[in-house]
Amino acid sequence: MTIKVGDRLPETTLTKVAEGGPEPVGADYFKGRKVALFAVPGAFTPTCSAKHLPGFIDKAGDIKGRGVDEIACVSVNDAFVMAAWGKSSGAEGKVTMLADGNGDFAKALGLEMDGSKFGMGTRSQRYAMLVDDGVVKALDVEAPGEFRVSSAEHLLGQL
Repeated sequence: MTIKVGDRLPETTLTKVAEGGPEPVGADYFKGRKVALFAVPGAFTPTCSAKHLPGFIDKAGDIKGRGVDEIACVSVNDAFVMAAWGKSSGAEGKVTMLADGNGDFAKALGLEMDGSKFGMGTRSQRYAMLVDDGVVKALDVEAPGEFRVSSAEHLLGQL
């Protein structure tokens, strides 16, 4: 079953790289805050690197200026790849990079996709959501091969 507006995020663990190394990120990450969460099929992939992440980096101030406490990017990659992608993209201090290394979060949301045709295995669909205190308030999932409704500009228009 696919997550929908009004649902609470599932109890799964993501990972981010902190000063001391990999750090688990659970449901408490979303507790009592408004988080703009967007997912990409893969770090360092063409659309993700050229448009998706850069859009959220560029619009971070505007998004946070409208009451969002945190902007986070999640992908089915390991935490070290996500940290390296964030660093090389200039995301530090603007977008938190979260790893869904085994794809458990994507599966729990019902938003996994089969990227085997491209040698990527199971990945996350491209989407953006607004989460308030752990509850999905807005969710925009892209059609395969599209990049429109999960953009920073589209999310900003919903705030």
